[in-house]
Amino acid sequence: MDEVKQLAADIKSKKLKPIYFLMGEEPYYIDKISDFIEDHVLTEEERGFNQMVLYGRDVSIDDIVGNAKRFPMMAEYQVIIVKEAQDLSRSIEKLVDYAKNPQPSTILVMNYKYKTIDKRKSLYKTLNKMGVVYESKKLYENQVGDWIKRVLAPKDFTIAPKASQMLVEFLGTDLSKINNELEKLQIILPKGTQISPEHIEENIGISKDFNNFELRKAIGDGDVRKAHQIITYFAENPKDNPMVVTVSLLFNFFSQLLHFHGLTDKSPRSVASALKINPYFVNEYITAARNFPMKKVSSVVGTLREFDVKSKGVGANAIPQGDLLKELLVRIMR
Repeated sequence: MDEVKQLAADIKSKKLKPIYFLMGEEPYYIDKISDFIEDHVLTEEERGFNQMVLYGRDVSIDDIVGNAKRFPMMAEYQVIIVKEAQDLSRSIEKLVDYAKNPQPSTILVMNYKYKTIDKRKSLYKTLNKMGVVYESKKLYENQVGDWIKRVLAPKDFTIAPKASQMLVEFLGTDLSKINNELEKLQIILPKGTQISPEHIEENIGISKDFNNFELRKAIGDGDVRKAHQIITYFAENPKDNPMVVTVSLLFNFFSQLLHFHGLTDKSPRSVASALKINPYFVNEYITAARNFPMKKVSSVVGTLREFDVKSKGVGANAIPQGDLLKELLVRIMR
């Protein structure tokens, strides 16, 4: 995020490079940087003749280079943005000749999503020397909560840890989807608001009481009644609560619990650091560890592996997922 801010500051102050090669698994920042260049390099009047958007599936490297070598019309620069440049992955190394001697009056932006180029090859080394190579890496699940807080802070919003966890559980680590939902909330709610689980439930449609986060907590607390209520809700709403996701999240939880049992220092700060979790949730692991000794946790992990296969239809084609979930819960809690 700091690297993105620095890039934006340089672009705004006209410290421009002839090539911006934006690559990586996380498309959110690739789009952000590309859009920032599109909006800030040229004036509105200059864009008509000097700004061009191309798509990787429709052009070749030769087409891109041919356009990049043109001179701007009545402007200092022309901007060429190539979206979905990953569609050119088989021929992308051909860009190296242009990268060695780029047109100084052209700002070429390559949006190379979901992939990276080989850092051992000439193209990467040349781009790094002559332009900017930005790699947008996918965040781990435990990093997304901090990202949400950092995105909200400049806009005068905060978020409760449980609300943040609900977003991550429902939307995964897709920053674009999470940001879209946060922007909706910022329109609805007044500045200075702490976004709560109730806000998430009312405006995004994620149940604050019947979700995998609450199921995990109920199981960790040994609350069979509540866990069964949640599983029953999942069984009645299978499209919104796919079993494969539930099993995966429970597997991660019990794997972390196994790690917890192996820690010598079980102070909250040490646990949060070792398990890479928000300190707010440490007590849940402490409680779960009391209810699930190490031997039991190992058994549960084995059970979850078995049901992961079943959730994908192997050896359980005729069994409804709701019934499988109920059987899984019985096996975990017994």
